[in-house]
Amino acid sequence: MLLKDYGNILKREFKGYNAKKLGKDAMAGVTVAAVALPLALAFGVSSGATAAAGLVTAIISGIVIGALSGASYQISGPTGAMTAILVSLIAQHGIQGVFIASFMSGIILLLCGIFKLGGLVSYLPSPVITGFTSGIAIIIALGQVDNFSGLKGTGTTTVEKIASYFTTPQSPNLTSIIIGVSVVVFMFIYPKKWGQFVPGSLAAIILATAANAVFNFNVSVVGTIPQTLLLDSRLDFGNINFNMLGELIVPAISIAALGLIESLLCGASAGRMKNEKINANVELLAQGVGNMLLPIFGGVPATAAIARTSVAIKSGGQTRLTSVFHAAVLLLSMFVLGGVMSMIPLSALAGVLIVTAWRMNEWASIKAIFKNKIKTAIFQFIITMAATVIFDLTIAILIGVAFSLIMFVVKVSDMQVTVSPVDVDKLDKDRTNPEKLKYTCVVYITGPLYFGTCSKLEEKVSSLGENYNIIFSMRGVTVADISGINVLHEYCEKLISEGRMVFFSCVQPPVMDLFERTGLKKDRFNHEMFFWSTDKVFEHISNL
Repeated sequence: MLLKDYGNILKREFKGYNAKKLGKDAMAGVTVAAVALPLALAFGVSSGATAAAGLVTAIISGIVIGALSGASYQISGPTGAMTAILVSLIAQHGIQGVFIASFMSGIILLLCGIFKLGGLVSYLPSPVITGFTSGIAIIIALGQVDNFSGLKGTGTTTVEKIASYFTTPQSPNLTSIIIGVSVVVFMFIYPKKWGQFVPGSLAAIILATAANAVFNFNVSVVGTIPQTLLLDSRLDFGNINFNMLGELIVPAISIAALGLIESLLCGASAGRMKNEKINANVELLAQGVGNMLLPIFGGVPATAAIARTSVAIKSGGQTRLTSVFHAAVLLLSMFVLGGVMSMIPLSALAGVLIVTAWRMNEWASIKAIFKNKIKTAIFQFIITMAATVIFDLTIAILIGVAFSLIMFVVKVSDMQVTVSPVDVDKLDKDRTNPEKLKYTCVVYITGPLYFGTCSKLEEKVSSLGENYNIIFSMRGVTVADISGINVLHEYCEKLISEGRMVFFSCVQPPVMDLFERTGLKKDRFNHEMFFWSTDKVFEHISNL
């Protein structure tokens, strides 16, 4: 079925394809490659692997995932969000642990696509996603301290690493800091109109590398870029430590979850830009296959990237060949510019990632959350962001979703009770007897009827005094549970024992069904109790 869907996608995508569209794909591919090159190198280094690993990841994912994608516009590669997971994973299990976890995550993504779980991401509340993204941005920025300053932090988590800077006396490399700051400032002041020709990140890297080549600064550099797609450090099936597999299940799930969320959110956002809907399950298959192949070449886990994808669309990319062309340009750069790229200062790449982290925050959404003063959304954002920085990314998502569910339950569980004595002056005197309705009130109930809300109902009705007959108008009650019905049943018995009459109007069918099954409708307390409208109750009381 998914293969058929993939075939249909390709038919629609390449219908009427010609040399003109091919040219647009090629030009867009070159433009995307210019954006992807510095990011691939930076994310490779930032993840704890190598710049070469980042480059190989961008090339392989650009070809494999791009070709198999569930949409025409997705550009995949190493991303900042993924590096946040990989840093701690490498610290604990080494680069082979990353390769094994990546392969396992590819299997998980493949299964998610086969079992059509692509729709799960639509259930994530937007403040949770925004908080998650901001948390990742913080992790990325904090993760650049080493390369930016020349310091060496220790620890497996972001919090531990930051703490180590204060507990271990070190001297920063002033030259590295100057280069990093210069790159950050340059990227912020770089004219946007120039960006369509040469991306600011690429221009900053070129200038920093040229300066390093001329002045030979005493700073850490990228180092040798192997001119091969099969890196020396790659997944070796023959030397897999099977005792490690159990420890890598959770990281693999984290990588898969992040790949699913980031790829499908990217697809949904870019799909609105291009007016093309992504096939989520086909995309997950592509991500699964890609992440199973990447460790075999020595690459790190990949996912779709909104920055590169949006550039592809804005540059006129027509089909998935844009992704393939971008990968081909990166491959050519590896062989032709490998020597030059080896001289790139790591602090320059750190500066690029700090700006990238700043820009990846969804500032418009964050401003709207706080400007509108929606407390639930604010707490969702803050809690998810904090959990992302402190805990594992998967745990952060679970915490954010769990908090959202709790807030949702609290909100929908709130019962509104309005008590309104009958205004006899407004009654139709031809159909009702105002004198008999003088001590009657209507209790309008909106919201779920369950054990937790019955006390609120009883409190409202008790304030009326002892002489009033009660009409419960329940049009707004669409959900009830047995506990709530039983409490209401007992309360009705109490009112009847006091000599008052109780009536129900506008009871919804699901609630009426519970009334019947719990005996409330059957008992009737020696008088007719249930009517389709409140007016009918008025007429009934008038005729007693």
